[in-house]
Amino acid sequence: MRRPAPLGKSVLNPLVTSEEIAPPEDAVAPPARGRKSLTERTVATARQVLAGQRGGMRAYLAFAGPAVIASIAYMDPGNFATNIQAGAKYGYTLLWVVLLANLIAMLFQALSAKLGIVTGRNLAEICRDEFPRPVVFAMWLVSEVAAMATDLAEFLGGAIGLALLFHMPLFAGMVVTAIVTYGILLFEGSGFRPLELIIGSLVGIIGLCYLIEMFIAPVDWSAAALHTVVPQLPDGEALLLAVGIIGATVMPHAIYLHSGLTQGRTPAFNDAERRKILRFSNQEVILALAIAGLVNMAMVMMASSAFHAGHSDVAQIETAYYTLTPLLGVGAASVFLVSLIASGVASSAVGTMAGQMIMQGFVGFRIPVWVRRLVTMLPAFVVVGLGANATSALVISQVVLSIALPLPMIALLIFTRRADIMGSFVNSRLTNVTALAGTAAVLILNSILILQTCGVPIPGLSG
Repeated sequence: MRRPAPLGKSVLNPLVTSEEIAPPEDAVAPPARGRKSLTERTVATARQVLAGQRGGMRAYLAFAGPAVIASIAYMDPGNFATNIQAGAKYGYTLLWVVLLANLIAMLFQALSAKLGIVTGRNLAEICRDEFPRPVVFAMWLVSEVAAMATDLAEFLGGAIGLALLFHMPLFAGMVVTAIVTYGILLFEGSGFRPLELIIGSLVGIIGLCYLIEMFIAPVDWSAAALHTVVPQLPDGEALLLAVGIIGATVMPHAIYLHSGLTQGRTPAFNDAERRKILRFSNQEVILALAIAGLVNMAMVMMASSAFHAGHSDVAQIETAYYTLTPLLGVGAASVFLVSLIASGVASSAVGTMAGQMIMQGFVGFRIPVWVRRLVTMLPAFVVVGLGANATSALVISQVVLSIALPLPMIALLIFTRRADIMGSFVNSRLTNVTALAGTAAVLILNSILILQTCGVPIPGLSG
């Protein structure tokens, strides 16, 4: 199996190296030198687990984090608008689409994590090493645009939530969101663990908010269960909305990012250790994205129970908030905004991390985090400054992401099926077939979404 040259410090895990050196026979972790950082203690615990010296729940927690961070991409503000529209317009009918999208996401996030664990390189770095320079340059430019489009949706979502909850101007909400996300990103200098815990806490807040909403909203659980497993598309408009749900679910930056989060997070010294890490990683992907999927389903169910009967035209975040207040009370509306703010702040910070990793992976260039934060949030300030509709900007950003998505999906599928890169961890035939089918489905649906947004008539979708 071909091994890459040592990478030194990981892009996103500055305290962990990905160099392959045999561990000392008499120790699994470096000797104590004063109080260790949280990241160092996590790595030491993980090394003990790999050496068979520790087990139980704490063993699992030492490897948890990357999938939790990646999962925020599936609960970002762009999902809020789509899920609200789906529930308000079609009730529980499109819940099966949310489930399907989540299953596809699980597969590709697991492949991305595997790539980083096995090779010690992230997807952007391998693209740089394996593809011709013009292709690499083009992929980098498209990925940068996608990162800015991603941050536009996430940044605006958090700002809208703050503006509605605290009755402040949208511009002020954007400033507060920028300050908070920058503060979160400062923890990156302390290693990967503090950021994992912060993002994980925000994911927990989102999940808790929608758990509360499920107790407040009068959900028809039997109908919800039925439509989760029984596919149904009432008309052409429902198909287009399904396209929007699936086509905007698998996010380009999440595919790039997950491989960077796992590359060298816990150094592995042989294939047996890699297999253990991979097993923990797959379990975390399933759990983290299952939670993300449940949150998305809860969004649809809340919108269905609150809006479908008499307010089926609700399609915007602001309208949903103002409509929720008289229907379910100010408490339900406030919980909705808290989840939106947590989503916007967390996903905006993660989007900036992904943009930094993409830039360094493709062109080997790193800029200060405050510059990265400034560049990625400028489009949002331009949109608001020009007086454009924020929700319309969210929709346009999703179309941009749909255009950029094919590149990382296809690249990930190519690399994980190559034995010269993955060695004994190369994809099985079943994995290749499933991933190929998932890629084809997402790309076809994204193409339909792009054509429809551009006003191109599509036969059979006009009804």
